[in-house]
Amino acid sequence: MFVDVVPNRNSPPAVLLRESYREGSKVRKHTLANLSHWPKAQIDALRAVLKGATEVGELEDAFDIIRSLPHGHVVAVLGSLQKLRLDSVLDSRQSRPRDLSTAMIVARLIAPASKLALARQLHPDTATSTLGETLALGAVEADQLYEAMDWLLDRQERVENALARRHLANGTLVLYDVSSSYFEGRTCPLGALGYSRDGKSDKLQIVFGLLTNGEGCPVAVEVFEGNTADPKTVASQIQKLKERFGLEQVILVGDRGMLTRARIEQDLKTAGGIDWITCLRAPAIRKLLEDGAVQLSLFDERDLCEITSPDYPGERLVVCRNPLLADQRRRKRQDLLAATQKELEKIRTASSRQRAPLRGRDKIGVRVGRILGRFKVAKHFRYEITDDNFQYQRDEENIAAEALLDGLYVLRTNVTDERMGYEEVVRSYKRLCQIERAFRSIKTVDLHVRPINHRLARRVRAHVFLCMLAYYVEWHMRQSLAPILFDDHDRPAAEAERRSVVAPARRSPAAQRKALTKLTDDDQPVESFCDLLKNLSTIVRDTVRPKNTDLPHFSKVTKATAIQQHAFDLLGVRL
Repeated sequence: MFVDVVPNRNSPPAVLLRESYREGSKVRKHTLANLSHWPKAQIDALRAVLKGATEVGELEDAFDIIRSLPHGHVVAVLGSLQKLRLDSVLDSRQSRPRDLSTAMIVARLIAPASKLALARQLHPDTATSTLGETLALGAVEADQLYEAMDWLLDRQERVENALARRHLANGTLVLYDVSSSYFEGRTCPLGALGYSRDGKSDKLQIVFGLLTNGEGCPVAVEVFEGNTADPKTVASQIQKLKERFGLEQVILVGDRGMLTRARIEQDLKTAGGIDWITCLRAPAIRKLLEDGAVQLSLFDERDLCEITSPDYPGERLVVCRNPLLADQRRRKRQDLLAATQKELEKIRTASSRQRAPLRGRDKIGVRVGRILGRFKVAKHFRYEITDDNFQYQRDEENIAAEALLDGLYVLRTNVTDERMGYEEVVRSYKRLCQIERAFRSIKTVDLHVRPINHRLARRVRAHVFLCMLAYYVEWHMRQSLAPILFDDHDRPAAEAERRSVVAPARRSPAAQRKALTKLTDDDQPVESFCDLLKNLSTIVRDTVRPKNTDLPHFSKVTKATAIQQHAFDLLGVRL
């Protein structure tokens, strides 16, 4: 921003407040205000301020700062969204519903809140950032946001189809998993009591399934009733991949609770063109051991091998054993057994004491059930309950049988070895950690999809879809910002450090150095994604007006620090 004096042939020169910007290879000027009627002293004072002066007469009394609003984080997120052309994916034509939907996506990243609170954040009178002003939204009411949510939900299929064309192709890897979130209220048709991953078993919940590419970039999301079992969601995803996305050949990766034997037989094998990778449950692995298909001696010198079994015709089984995981499970089991035994001993003592003994089969059973339900190792104990006695003992045979499976897991796939080697099968299955990371961001760390306060099924679906689109923007931002975040920005080096695909993942030397020193490669402080957005929010846009004049106000944006400018450079966004 600068003061420009433009000569006039037969009139006094025009004094203009301007800013310059680059358009391609050309530098252009934009006029903010005409200062021709200002006194010379006031013009000199403004010119001095713009040049960085701090003491020029009574400068502090020359201007009024009308408003200061956080601006930098809005530029970073909105700029990234526009760079991804996500607004054009929502609708090719600019409209108020599209702008409101864009605002809701951006707000989910910079200040997640209810739609009523968001309406206040966007309204000019109660704005908490420049988001509403940047999108020229004007006055915003909560009902308008709800209408925009309905508008967005009507376009969900079209948006997901566009994202699938960007990130999926024939022969590609597709990750799928589900999670759940709870309600505040009891009136939504989608809400039902079911298995709560949030530890809120007393609240209604929904289940939602997320579909991503092999790198964890979200493509589609679907909401189900809260009591829907995980395997029951698979059929709709197969239909989505085949019919809506038009993919003739993909490899679907899901965990053992998702791609069960029944789903494989009834849905995947009849779909045609949908290959799959999943994992066997413990009883199936134990049967392989009992049948001799898996010999533990195979792992004396290696940690994985490929086998076949008549129980799985035409399929490949990749058996892996992770010694570190085996030690971890053994220690955890011993800790749980010891804790359970300590509590059961208290009950046994209470039932046999002389004074006020614990009596009654039902009372003793309730206390025993509470302990066994807390530590989840009931199968490893034998116990006998009578009206006046309680005895227990460890089932050592059962414990030993389970210990044989420690660190052992078996992947099951129908992908031919010509298309994918057994090491790549293991590596592909382990990519499910990417979708687990997505759930952490959507549910807790960044986007806070929960708790859900909507009452209509359409609004709940639109709310979850908004969160998925926000994570889509976040995912791409994280890829660009990885060098200055705690994220690993040198994955190839991390893989090179890994001695085996079965071994636990390791961070690259660069990521380890960041974690140890808390500094980037150029000695800048490392931040989390959330903290970086908070840092960028300290860049504010001030609305300034000269005192005692009727001249229009103008805006002045805080100069970015080196860290902030580096973030904008990595994102490819101009402040």
